[in-house]
Amino acid sequence: MIVSGLSGNEIFCLAEKGWAPGSIVVGNSVQSLGVLGSVSSGLKTLAGGEIANLTQLINEGRHAAINRLEKEAEGHGAHGVTGVTSELKTLGGMREFIAIGSAVKGADYRGPFFTTACSGQDLYCQLDAGYDPRHFVIGNVAYALGVSRGVFGFLRGFAGGEVKEFSQMYNHTRHLALERIENEARERGANAVVDIQTAILPIGTGAREMLMVGTASHHPAFGTPARPVTSELTGEELWNLTKMGYGPVRLLLGTSVYSLGFAGGVGAFFKGLGRGEVSSVTQLIYNARENALAHIEAEASEIGADAVIGTKVFIYEMGGGFVEVLAIGTAVKKMEGLATQTPALIPQAIVRDRTMFLDETHNTGKLDRQG
Repeated sequence: MIVSGLSGNEIFCLAEKGWAPGSIVVGNSVQSLGVLGSVSSGLKTLAGGEIANLTQLINEGRHAAINRLEKEAEGHGAHGVTGVTSELKTLGGMREFIAIGSAVKGADYRGPFFTTACSGQDLYCQLDAGYDPRHFVIGNVAYALGVSRGVFGFLRGFAGGEVKEFSQMYNHTRHLALERIENEARERGANAVVDIQTAILPIGTGAREMLMVGTASHHPAFGTPARPVTSELTGEELWNLTKMGYGPVRLLLGTSVYSLGFAGGVGAFFKGLGRGEVSSVTQLIYNARENALAHIEAEASEIGADAVIGTKVFIYEMGGGFVEVLAIGTAVKKMEGLATQTPALIPQAIVRDRTMFLDETHNTGKLDRQG
């Protein structure tokens, strides 16, 4: 008897590649930062930037949970785990790290044990497009805005426009998380990280975690790039790109933090009492979006990409008249040696499964805008 987290569509797709479902497997780790670590983190929160000891604690906790998940799966005779998730729960003054996934077994598989973040359907698409999964990988940064940076940014905010102190810190934390997931993939012998999912999570007063998870994979057409290829595209998007001879190059991120400014805020307030367009706010949001998109366009040109696809723009009100705009997309390029194993995707690889139960923590998008 197995109790699998895979859906009927996922099971069908994996069976097409010679894989059978196993049971759900779980790993967890409960950790405490400790008194000295808490004091150190508190002081660092005042200064702003990365809280290094908190980053390390969270990273160790997430990996400890994943390691236990792997041992449980191997104990069941599995060859891999798909659909792996990494969650963080707060229990009083402690934190519980949980990893959950579904074990799979290959009829003729002789390769190393693997873990992957993608669904069974995405795994089918990636395998058919030539991506060989290696390991579930993580890149994270625990950070705080900081009192000194916050006060300076607040004063700058009176003038209106971009607050570069905020923009620079947010851009730094996002790219640092990307660098770390790339480094972990490289250590696993992979030349790509696919199906990247991004979240910004609250982890305490004044602190956030920038988290990226994905699947370290190897594709023979990519060779040994200076940086592993990175992508947040879905499995079917990767399959379609491969079919057309295009491959992902890099996940691109651009962040801009703008302030309406004191004068603009007062003007917008009185303008908002009547009907019609609030032109100052319209222009502010327009400029913020353009600036965020300009960041990823410049980076795409720098790396020689042909296009940036799947681009999404998210806006988040930070309070106090500040807004953050984040643009995220995948740079792609025409490449030699890319081909799919089958001429067309099967319908079961495209149909998305319904979510039958929602709680207050459920998110439907890849990007979690919690802070």
